[in-house]
Amino acid sequence: MRPQLQLPSPTNRTFAAPAQEGRTDPPVKRDSALERRARLTARLAKLAAAGHLAPLARQVGSLGGCARPIRMTGHRTRLDSATGQIMDHLDTRHLPAGELLLRCGNRRATRCPACSNVYRYDTYQLIAAGLRGGKTVPTSVSTHSRVFATLTAPGFGPVHNQPGAAPCTCGTRHGDSDPLLGTPLNPQRYDYTGAVLWNAHASALWARFTGHLRREIAHAAGLTQRALRHHATLSYAKVAEYQKRGQIHFHTVIRIDGPTGPTSTPPAWATTELLDHAVRAAAKRTRVQHQRPFGAGDADEVQPPVPRVFRFGGQIDVRAIRSTDFTGDAPVTDRHVAAYIAKYATKGAETTTGTLDRRVRFLAELAQHDLTDHARRMIRTAWHLGAQPQHAHLRLRQWAHMLGFRGHFSTRTRHYSTTLTHLRAERTTWRTRQDDAQERTDQGQPVTDQHSDRSDRADLTAGHTDPNTGHRSGQRTASGRHVGADTTLVISHWQYTGSGLLPELAHLADLLATAPKSRPKQAARSRKARRSGDRTGHSANPLTAPVQTEASA
Repeated sequence: MRPQLQLPSPTNRTFAAPAQEGRTDPPVKRDSALERRARLTARLAKLAAAGHLAPLARQVGSLGGCARPIRMTGHRTRLDSATGQIMDHLDTRHLPAGELLLRCGNRRATRCPACSNVYRYDTYQLIAAGLRGGKTVPTSVSTHSRVFATLTAPGFGPVHNQPGAAPCTCGTRHGDSDPLLGTPLNPQRYDYTGAVLWNAHASALWARFTGHLRREIAHAAGLTQRALRHHATLSYAKVAEYQKRGQIHFHTVIRIDGPTGPTSTPPAWATTELLDHAVRAAAKRTRVQHQRPFGAGDADEVQPPVPRVFRFGGQIDVRAIRSTDFTGDAPVTDRHVAAYIAKYATKGAETTTGTLDRRVRFLAELAQHDLTDHARRMIRTAWHLGAQPQHAHLRLRQWAHMLGFRGHFSTRTRHYSTTLTHLRAERTTWRTRQDDAQERTDQGQPVTDQHSDRSDRADLTAGHTDPNTGHRSGQRTASGRHVGADTTLVISHWQYTGSGLLPELAHLADLLATAPKSRPKQAARSRKARRSGDRTGHSANPLTAPVQTEASA
C-alpha cells in the first residue's frame, strides 16, 4: 500500500494555523519579516525533502493566484446511475494540503486581483459576443443596429472638476490624480442627503428607463407596445460606474434584434438614429417618486430641500458602435466598448471615491480607516438616513459603504449574449480536456512522486474548479468510458473551514508567483498590422473623452 502524507487534522497538524486578524504579539517576541520568511522556507525545504512539495505546489498553483481562497473539508463521489460504477472519488484527507482549496471568485480588484481579472475577462467575452457574435451568439448580430450610451447623475452642488481647457471654479487647474477632484467646493451646502438617496434609487431609475425606452422605440416605429414584440426585441447590457463625486452612472450597450432575438433579422426601421433618439427621449422622461425625508442627522445640517423626484442628469452621451458592417464615422468600435465595460465590472466605490470595499457594522469603524472627508460624510449620511422609518426599505445602513447604491454592477437581458455560467462551463471543459491530453502524453513515463498519477491530478482539477457536478459535459470512468452528465449521480458532503492560505502555503504561493515563467513564442506581426491593431483595439481616448467632464462634475 502506498504511504500516505501526514495530513492536517485536529490531532496532527503539519502546518500552523493562520494568524488571526487583529492579533498582535509583544514587541519582544515579534519576528521580523526576514526571519519569518526564513522559517517558512525551512519548513518548505523539509516538505521537499520528504517528496511532498511537488503535489502541494500543484494544488496551490491551481488557484491561479487567488488572494483568499476558501478552505473546505469533506468528500465527493461520482457514480454512474445506470451501472452503479464509481467513476471517481475525492476525499480531502487524500489531498496534499488536507483541505480542498477553492478560488474566492470575488469580482473586486481591491479584494482579489486574480479572481477579478478572470471576472473581467469573462465580462469582456460576454459583451463582445453580443456585438460581433460567438459564444452561442450568431455572427449575424454584428449587422444589427446598436449604440453605446452613458447615463449620468444630476448635480447636488458645485464640486472641483476639470471643465476642459478652463480652470476649475476654485481657480485651480486640477490634474488627473488630484485628490480634490469630485469633492464639494462648499461641503456645508452640498446636498449629501439627495446624493445618497439618488444612488439608492439608481436601480429603480434604470428599470423605469428601460420601460420608457421600449415605449419610445414603439412610438418612433408607429407601433403599439403590444405590437412591438412581434417586430423587434430590445437587448442590452449595462455596467454601473462610480464618478469621483460618489454618484453612480450607467454605461450600456443597446441593440435592436428581430422578434425572436439575435437569430432573427431586425426590421428596416430599426436604425442607429432611431435608437439615439429613443435613448435620449427615454432618459429625459424617466422619473422616480420618493417620500421626502425629515432629516439626516448631524452630517448635513445646512442643506437644500431633498427633491421628491429623482431623474438622470442632463449629460447623456449616445454613440453608434462601429464594426465591419458599420464603417461610418462612429468613433468607437465593438472592441473599445467591450474593454471599457469590462474594466468597470471589477471596480467599486473604493477605487474612485476612496470609500470602503466591505460593509460597515458600526459607525465607529470609520475612525480606523483612511477615508476622504467626502466619502466619510457620504457614509455617515447613509447611516443616519437608514435609521429613519421612511427609508427602511432602502437598507441604507447595509449599503452605506457603497454610498447608498444597492443594485447590481453588471446586468444584461436574456437575449443579449451568452452567460457567465456558460463561459465558466467552457473553461472547466477545456481544463478537463487538457488533463486528458496530458494523461495521454505522460503514459509510459516514470512517476516522480506519489501524487503524480492520473487519479490525484483529476481530483485536484475537479476539486478546484467545481467541488460538485453541473458544469461538466460528462465524466470518464476508470476504464476510460465516457459517461454523460445526465447519467451521473453525485454524493458529496462539504464543510467550510476558513478563508485564506495557511502560512506555509501562502509562502509557497508567493514563491510560485515570483518564479519566472517562459512565454510561448508568437509570430511577429508587421509594422502596419501593429499600427492597425493598436489604433482599433487599444486606444480608449475616443470612448472616454465625452464623459470625463461629467465624471468629475
